[in-house]
Amino acid sequence: MMRRRVGRPGLLGMAARTAVVAGTATAVSGSVQRRQAGKAQDQQMAAAEQQQELVDQAAAQAAAQMQAQQQYAPPPAAAPPAEDPMAKLKQLGELHAQGLLTDEEFSAAKAKLLGI
Repeated sequence: MMRRRVGRPGLLGMAARTAVVAGTATAVSGSVQRRQAGKAQDQQMAAAEQQQELVDQAAAQAAAQMQAQQQYAPPPAAAPPAEDPMAKLKQLGELHAQGLLTDEEFSAAKAKLLGI
């Protein structure tokens, strides 16, 4: 008959106990790492959502300001109507015929109008 030792465990028992402790430690640390990674990811997602909200608010404010500026901006100034050179020449001729322009003034105004 084999007698059983009382006291310290044998080599096989010690190896089995070490394997169980190491396996449990590995499982616990893996679980802790996954939980911490999940929390970190949740925090990053929350920060990204907050940042997106800030960007959206800034865009909305900018759009509102642009709309307000366009609403209160004065209309663009209308360009002066282009004068018809023939009408202007006709008017100069009438002034010359009435004696209001001298020959020299008429010639100078005609040259200026025609770009000579």
